[in-house]
Amino acid sequence: MDRTRSVKLGLGVWSLIVALIALVVLTFLPTPYVIQRPGPVYDTLGTAAGPEGEQVPLIQVEGAETFETAGSLDLTTVQVVGNRERTPSWFELALAWMDSSRAVVPLESVFPEGVTTEQRDERNATLMVDSQHEATAAALGELGYDTGAAVVVQEVVEDAPAEGSIEAEDVITAIDGTAVTSAKQLRQAIQDAGGDPVELTVQRVGEEKVVEVTPEKQIDGDATTWLIGVTLRTDYDFEIDVTLQLDNVGGPSAGMMFALGIIDTLTEGELNGGENVAGTGTIEADGTVGPIGGIRQKLYGARDAGAEYFLAPTTNCDEVVGHVPDGLTVISTGTLEESLAALDVIAEGGDVDSLPSCDVVTSP
Repeated sequence: MDRTRSVKLGLGVWSLIVALIALVVLTFLPTPYVIQRPGPVYDTLGTAAGPEGEQVPLIQVEGAETFETAGSLDLTTVQVVGNRERTPSWFELALAWMDSSRAVVPLESVFPEGVTTEQRDERNATLMVDSQHEATAAALGELGYDTGAAVVVQEVVEDAPAEGSIEAEDVITAIDGTAVTSAKQLRQAIQDAGGDPVELTVQRVGEEKVVEVTPEKQIDGDATTWLIGVTLRTDYDFEIDVTLQLDNVGGPSAGMMFALGIIDTLTEGELNGGENVAGTGTIEADGTVGPIGGIRQKLYGARDAGAEYFLAPTTNCDEVVGHVPDGLTVISTGTLEESLAALDVIAEGGDVDSLPSCDVVTSP
């Protein structure tokens, strides 16, 4: 009997030791994953901490009349736990797998090989600045302001078709005689040419030139793209001064909510009817709303911040279905105009169920 107890005790001790060793391994062994979780939520109609820690408005306008707002138009963010220098432990991953508000994603998808955390942060900061410019252009364009858009060549790729004909800082004003109003339009026109030579009208140091460039084919899987080998940016000359301020947040996904916030600030009445509305989505100057990452985490962040409605890009709907937290109504949107129409229904106390949702998606 004593021997049996002794054997059981010994097995119990060894089981405990093995469990402790496994726990240590799970705690400290590197993993090839990071965790996405809900990040801070910012009301574009409100304030946030500035560079010195003081509260500053997210949207400031000079040169035009502004109006009182109410409720909220929240932009949502995602926080990433882990990086190449320190990945989450297997124990942390196990906890995240059991939490519906978090996602475990491959390290490579967030921190590509050869890209440092600092480089990623710099890129995201640049994307945020570009997004703010596009949001301002989209909002002011919707309100009838002249945005003074100019498509500028940022860089010419070495040995590309454009080399020798196009130079950095050239302003492309027309393609085949049609005025160029956006980088998106120019790219589409080159694609539509199907490899045929295109005539580009450019402004260079005050002189106008017409040059001919023959695009080259690039094949990626089943997709064929025609390229001339330039990177572009769009410079704007806005009629009024709009300043968007949000430190320590990167990426382009705040664009749509900033655009809505600008419109609400510049128009009389409450765009949201005083309700708490959140959302996400990139935006282009023409009002196109594009997809973003981490939408499931943003849904939970919005719900936890008190939002009742959430504007989600139509192109993210496949990730939304089945993952909407209780208490949140999701409305799908593909354009700034559709977002404004949804807010109008919310403000008027209309039938929100009649709006496009991620369960019944209408074509954008």
